[in-house]
Amino acid sequence: MFELFKNPLAFLWLGIAMLIGAIIAAIIVTTIRKNRDIRLKHTADDIIAAATEEARQVQLEAKDNALKITRQAENELQQRRSELNKEDDRLVRRREELDRRFDQMQQRESSLNKRQSSIDKRANEIDNLYNERIKELQRVAELSLDEAREILLAEVERTARNDMASIVRQIENEARELGEEKARELIADAIQRVASDQVAEVTTSLVTLPNEEMKGRIVGRNGRNIRSFEQATGVDVIVDDTPEAVTISCFDSVRREIARRTLTRLVQDGRIHPAYIEKVLAEERAEMDKDILKAGNEAAYEASVHGLHPEIIKKLGRLKFRTSYGQNQLAHAVETSKIASVLASELGANVEVAKAGALLHDLGKAMDHNTDGTHAQIGAEFAKRHGVSPAVVNIIASHHHEVDQTSVEAVIAEAADAISGARPGARREDLEQYIKRLKALENIANDHKGVESSFAIQAGREVRIIVKPEEVDDYEAHQLAKNIANEIEDTLQYPGQIRVTVIRETRSVSYAK
Repeated sequence: MFELFKNPLAFLWLGIAMLIGAIIAAIIVTTIRKNRDIRLKHTADDIIAAATEEARQVQLEAKDNALKITRQAENELQQRRSELNKEDDRLVRRREELDRRFDQMQQRESSLNKRQSSIDKRANEIDNLYNERIKELQRVAELSLDEAREILLAEVERTARNDMASIVRQIENEARELGEEKARELIADAIQRVASDQVAEVTTSLVTLPNEEMKGRIVGRNGRNIRSFEQATGVDVIVDDTPEAVTISCFDSVRREIARRTLTRLVQDGRIHPAYIEKVLAEERAEMDKDILKAGNEAAYEASVHGLHPEIIKKLGRLKFRTSYGQNQLAHAVETSKIASVLASELGANVEVAKAGALLHDLGKAMDHNTDGTHAQIGAEFAKRHGVSPAVVNIIASHHHEVDQTSVEAVIAEAADAISGARPGARREDLEQYIKRLKALENIANDHKGVESSFAIQAGREVRIIVKPEEVDDYEAHQLAKNIANEIEDTLQYPGQIRVTVIRETRSVSYAK
């Protein structure tokens, strides 16, 4: 090392070498930095190109979405215009119909004014005749004014009653001719569009057995099994002489159905003892709850009534296991809802309210028997507690006229109920109830003054009443028919409608000698 310092040339070469090394290192570093900058630039260019391409794709997708939204908006606008045109056409037809009805009402008013003029003219003639009769009677019979007045009043009253009865019948016939044609058209259209193929169902309480020995197993030792079954299910099991069958008796149709299913499973399984009875009963109750909920949902879906509270759906499903005159109540409710929907649509009423009220009109029949009140009242209260609209609640409460009907939808639901119950094949009743109903109809008619005899005909669809002509005049006969019809509505339960016909016949007999 010291020799290096002693040799200046060597020291110079060392410095040159170090300088060259520094220059080479600087060149290498510069080259590395330059290459790195180039790579970074390429990377940045790639990123910028990818971002540009992605932005272009996003822009194209945005344009496509904007085009789709524009087309969808145009389609919706076109559909809305079409709906508005249809609604405008419907309103125009509705306005024309209202104008036509207004013209008819004006014609009716003009006709009534003419009749009123005729009545006034007849009244003036009667007054003139009355004054002439007074003078004539006073002159010829030398009667007092009060006596003559009594005679004339009796004759005028009899004449006026006959005229009044004739006018009332004429007005009613005209109203019936105008109303029946439209009602017949609407009802026929409703029934045709519903085209129900429902048949009457009866909840069975008969359980068939594989053999007679099974009866002994059902009864059990000292009656242990049958007592346990009756206590657990709340029904009566009747084991009689019916071959290979036992009867289950209970007023609650749901409870009876659960008991029937439980006993059927026990018979099929063969194991019948108290512990197993309770186990199977619990399973069948759970299964019945599912079936009831399913039936309620299916009925609401079939009737296109949505948004009902789950508790209302459950009560509605219980109607599947209840019948009235052999007609299944759940099927009747759905059918009534469909008919009401058609009628409301034809009449321009609220379709949703009409079909919801018609579906739930017999909801009270699914309530427990211990609940006080009629099925219309308790059904309306139950629906009100669970958020049903006031219009639908009024339909439920008023379909038997227990409260006033506040809307045209209530009238439509009542008419649909009558159509569903009165159509051929919808209902049937046993012989004993049929005879009682016929007797009740005749007794109601016979209790009125002036009735000579009465006959219930056409399977109880008509009551024909013969009155004494010397006690009942034409006007009273007309009023008697209305009174008997009102009394039948208030006191009897019957399917469909009952026609009340009062016959007043006068016979004059003379003998040639």
